[in-house]
Amino acid sequence: MTVTLITGANKGLGFETARQLLELGHTVYVGARDIERGEKAAAALGAGFVQLDVTDDVSVSAALATIGAAEGRLDVLVHNAGILGNEALDGPTALRVFDTNAVGIVRVTEAALPLLRRSSNPTVVTVSSSAGSFWAVNNPDRPEYHLPLALYSAAKAAATMLTVQYAKAQPGIKFNALEPGTTATDLTAAFGIGRTPLESAKVVVRLATLGPDGPTGTFQDEDGEVPW
Repeated sequence: MTVTLITGANKGLGFETARQLLELGHTVYVGARDIERGEKAAAALGAGFVQLDVTDDVSVSAALATIGAAEGRLDVLVHNAGILGNEALDGPTALRVFDTNAVGIVRVTEAALPLLRRSSNPTVVTVSSSAGSFWAVNNPDRPEYHLPLALYSAAKAAATMLTVQYAKAQPGIKFNALEPGTTATDLTAAFGIGRTPLESAKVVVRLATLGPDGPTGTFQDEDGEVPW
C-alpha cells in the first residue's frame, strides 16, 4: 500500500488529487490547517487526516510523527498548500506568501525525509506554477505574461528551485515540480478562469505515481517538461 500525504487537501486541487490517488489504492492523509474542514474532507473521501499548517514547525512535526507512528514510512509527499497573496504588495504580505508557498516546502520536506527514506519508491511532488517561470512570464503569447501576481510568481519560482535543489541533494528520492494547468479553485475565483480540478489533478497524479526509474529534478505540465 502506497502511503501518501497531501498538504492543503481539504478542498480544490488537493482534495481531487486525494480522491484520485485513493481510487488507485493509496493510503492518503489529508493535511489541512483547519481541523474541522480537514476532518470533514477526510471523512468524505475515506482518507486519513492530520492537522498540518505548513507555516508552523510544531504542526508539521506533529503531523509527520502521526503518520510515522501509524504507517512507519511515507511513500509520496505532495506539496499542494498555497496562497495567492494578491491583496497587497508589501512586506507583511510578501512574508506570508513566501512562508506558505516556499518556506513551507522546506518545513514539510525536512520533517518528511526520515519517513521518505524508509520507502522503496519515495516521491515528492511540488504543485508549482508556470507563473514562476521566467520563460512564461516574458512570453506575450502565454497567459502568465498578463498575470499581475508578483509575490505569487516569485514564491512559485522559489518553490520550483527548491524542488530542483532537493533532487540534487537527495538522489534516492524523486523530486518534481509541476504546473497543473489553470484550475478553477478558491485561488483563481477572482479571475473567473480555470478548468475543473478533476482535469488538473491528473497531472499531479501522474507525477505522484512514477516508477522507481522515473525522472527527478524536473518542472512539468501535462505535455512534459516546461522551460523556466
